[in-house]
Amino acid sequence: MFLPRYPDSPTPPPAHTHTVAEQVPARRPVPQISVSTGAVAAVLVGGVVLTALLAAVAVTAVSVAVAAVVLRSLLRDQHRR
Repeated sequence: MFLPRYPDSPTPPPAHTHTVAEQVPARRPVPQISVSTGAVAAVLVGGVVLTALLAAVAVTAVSVAVAAVVLRSLLRDQHRR
């Protein structure tokens, strides 16, 4: 009466049966971004101009520093005489 019943096959049936989903999960539409060649050219030209300005500022700073050192050494020689 209280004895367990064993299945006839030696392997138990799978606990989860695979079923094919009929509905594909909905994807959100991705906004289309179009980049024109004019925009790319403007960004490239802007980058070149900014890089040139940065280089000009750096060269100017170095030349001002060198001029300051030269003037300081000239003024020091004037005070020693």
